[in-house]
Amino acid sequence: MTDRALVVVRAGALTTVQDRGRPGHAHLGVPRSGALDAPAAALVNRLVGNPPDAAVLETTLNGCTVRPRSTVTVAVGGAPCPVAVGGRPVAWGAPVVVPAGEVLDVGAAVAGVRAYVAFCGGVAVEPVLGSRSTDLLSGLGPAPLTDGAVLPLGTPHGPYARVDVAPQPRPPAELVLRVTPGPRNGWFTPRALSTFTTRTYRVSSASNRIGLRTEGPALERALPGELPSEGMVLGAVQVPPDGRPVVFLADHPTTGGYPVIAVVRTADLPAAAQAVPGTPVRFVPVRRR
Repeated sequence: MTDRALVVVRAGALTTVQDRGRPGHAHLGVPRSGALDAPAAALVNRLVGNPPDAAVLETTLNGCTVRPRSTVTVAVGGAPCPVAVGGRPVAWGAPVVVPAGEVLDVGAAVAGVRAYVAFCGGVAVEPVLGSRSTDLLSGLGPAPLTDGAVLPLGTPHGPYARVDVAPQPRPPAELVLRVTPGPRNGWFTPRALSTFTTRTYRVSSASNRIGLRTEGPALERALPGELPSEGMVLGAVQVPPDGRPVVFLADHPTTGGYPVIAVVRTADLPAAAQAVPGTPVRFVPVRRR
C-alpha cells in the first residue's frame, strides 16, 4: 500500500497546517483561524487538483523542507521564494512532481512573508471543529511543524493544472487598508480620527497571525477608562493603551476590551498577510456598503 505521508526535514521559523478555518464558533471563544493569505492557499490547491478547502502548509519567512514518502504533485505560492527538489531548482507557482523519497525545499521568501505549499490530496491531519487549521491563540488543531514530524496526505482528487506558472499578486510595497468607522470611534479625539486616516504607519516586527501591529503616531482617546469585553471580528482595528492600531487577523481573540476605531475590508487582509516589517500602512476610509 502506498505510504501517503511526508516527513518534516526542516520546520522553518513557523510552519503550520491551514485550510479555510473554522468560522462560526466565536460564541465558544474559538477564533476562525485559516490561511492568512486565503487566495494564495486556494490557488496552490487548484494547481494540484485539490478542492479549495484542502489543507496546505503555511510557512513564515524562511520556508521549510519536507520529504514525501510517495510520489506527489506539489505547488508553492504566496510569497515568492526559491523551490528545489532533490537539490535541483524547480518552478514556483506551478505544479511540480516530487518523487518518493526526494527532498522538497521551500526556501526563504525573497518578497512577502508567507508561502503556501499544497500537496495533491491535501494534508490529512485530523480535523478539529471541522477544520485542520492550526490556531496559535487557542491551541486547537495540529501543533506547528517540528523537525521529524510526519504528516499524512489525503487521496488525490483530480488532475493537476496544466500551466507553466500561475500569475499571483506581488507582496505590497505599501499596504493600503480600506476601513469603515467604528464601532468605538467615538472613544477618540477628532485629531486622532484625522491622524488615523491621514498619517502613514509601518508594519511592526511584532506582527503575527493574531494581529498586524503598527508603528507610528499614537491615537489619543477622548474617553478615560476601559470598555467591558465585547465581541471582535476579523479585520477589527483595535487600539491598545499605547495608541498604535492593531489589525486583527485570522487567529484573533473573539472578545476584547480595547476600543475598535475601524474595521478593515476583508478583501484587503490577504495583502496584510504578506506585508513585511517596515512596510508603509495607510488606512483609507470608505463608506459602509
